Amino acid sequence: MSAKFERTLVTSALPYANGHIHLGHLAGAYLPADIYVRYKRLRGEKVLYVCGSDEYGVPITLTALKEGISPQDVIDRYHAANAESFARFGMSFDVYGRTSWPLHVDTTQAFFQALDQGGHIDQQEMELWHSEASDRFLPDRYVKGTCPKCGYADANGDECENCGAQYAAHELIDPRANIPGDSSTPALRKSAHWFLRLQDFTDRLRVWLDGHPEWRANVKGIAGGWVSDLRARCITRDTDWGVPIPIDDPIAQGKRIYVWFDAPIGYVTNTRQWGIDKGLGDDAWQPWWKDAGTRLIHFIGKDNVPFHAVIFPAMLMGQDGYILPDQVVGNEYLNVVNRETGVAEKGSKSKGNMISVRWFLERFSQDAARYYLAAIMPESRDAAFDWDEFRNRYNGELCDVVGNFVHRSLTMTVKNFDGKVAEPGALDADDQALLDSLPVQLDGVAEALEEFRFRLALERFIEIGRKANQYFDAKAPWTTRKTDLVRTATTLYVCCQVVRTLCMAMAPFLPAGAEKLAGILNIALPNNGPDGGDDIWTASKALLSAGAPLNTPEVLFPKLDPDYIAAFWNVVNWGCVAERLTSAL
Repeated sequence: MSAKFERTLVTSALPYANGHIHLGHLAGAYLPADIYVRYKRLRGEKVLYVCGSDEYGVPITLTALKEGISPQDVIDRYHAANAESFARFGMSFDVYGRTSWPLHVDTTQAFFQALDQGGHIDQQEMELWHSEASDRFLPDRYVKGTCPKCGYADANGDECENCGAQYAAHELIDPRANIPGDSSTPALRKSAHWFLRLQDFTDRLRVWLDGHPEWRANVKGIAGGWVSDLRARCITRDTDWGVPIPIDDPIAQGKRIYVWFDAPIGYVTNTRQWGIDKGLGDDAWQPWWKDAGTRLIHFIGKDNVPFHAVIFPAMLMGQDGYILPDQVVGNEYLNVVNRETGVAEKGSKSKGNMISVRWFLERFSQDAARYYLAAIMPESRDAAFDWDEFRNRYNGELCDVVGNFVHRSLTMTVKNFDGKVAEPGALDADDQALLDSLPVQLDGVAEALEEFRFRLALERFIEIGRKANQYFDAKAPWTTRKTDLVRTATTLYVCCQVVRTLCMAMAPFLPAGAEKLAGILNIALPNNGPDGGDDIWTASKALLSAGAPLNTPEVLFPKLDPDYIAAFWNVVNWGCVAERLTSAL
């Protein structure tokens, strides 16, 4: 960590509580953040990891109308389901909160009032679609039509899912109401709303962004484009689901603060609630948000770049004493390979070609899921989930390289040296070279993680196993144990040191596998909390003592059967259509 920071606050984009999370969500905003947080905790640093459900917005009320239930029923269902999926995937949130918490009303209204008092909020009239049949305005997904940019016939009222274009309501072609029992043609009608004057923050945003040349090109490019053309943005909607507008004006009745405004404030709410729930007091959140010694890092998908690299920072600038993000880590999209065409397709609910986390973890291990998603993480360009590649990379890299080395090293050690780390003889040049390389290789993994280059960090972890296998094969302990037991002991002593290094290097990526391996080695992998602790990562560079007891080895990463994988190619959907997958914020 840079010397100027005392603590790190990490957030992942709040997933919308309107459907089950899928693997694309994990690869974009959640797995990279969890890897980074776990690494920082191993370094003994003070880290708080905040996430939670985004529970307001039109899609939720639309789902409730279609199912004949309340919006609360919808968010309760998906908040619980997604929290469970995250837990099964091994996510290590310090708090997984909710924007429906009562405390969120206070936090959001305080943000609104500070911006309003600073002169950054205006009331304006805008034209919106209105249904005479239902006698209501039709925000966002309550209206469908043809996209004015690409001609897609099922576009939403203000943006197109097909091409990503955003547009004013009056630009939508052939509009139609999209609520149960009403598919009538709406008419434009004026409605008064409140707008955030983003243009007030143009200069400050530009200076702040220019001060972060180290950010990824995609984040810098998208944010720069927005800042070059900032204008007032509507922050209220005609709905009764959401945070009330804190203005004493009859016009505010029947309207609520729009979800894009309140959702990122959920990070603050959840930090506040965390402090209260931990018994740390009502002000425990403030050092994490108002102390210059805190480093704030957002992990998001690229569709969230405008919100986290432009809009939310502007909102923070309009408050009293809040810090700004020091890093916004934006990943590209995870697509899915169509086996018939061999082409990677954009994930779509209607196509059913995204894979829900719940469905996947009912069939594959946490380690398998985390390994493959980390290996193909879409850091600089879109990536694609491919069932054949999933099997080949998991089997060929994690199982054959790391798992095989660990298992044969420990099995031979336990069998030939009474279940203990062997006592070495004199080290030759190869032995010493491998031992000397271990802290260097571990530092290489750490360097990549510090730079948010997670694929490179994983490759360097696997490379430790490759070099160790080369050493093992060259020393051939299965042969020397018949002729030179001291040589065998020395080889296996060195191998046990490699296994310890592998255990630490895999811990951020594969916590389940690392815990299992740590149990075999009889070493601890403590999970430091937000207050920090010992630097376990650095301490792991110390060698295991000769004679240290080992437990009976077991296979860390069972191989995947090709026939088992092949069975899933022809599944109509992978838990997606039935589970109503939606994208995060």
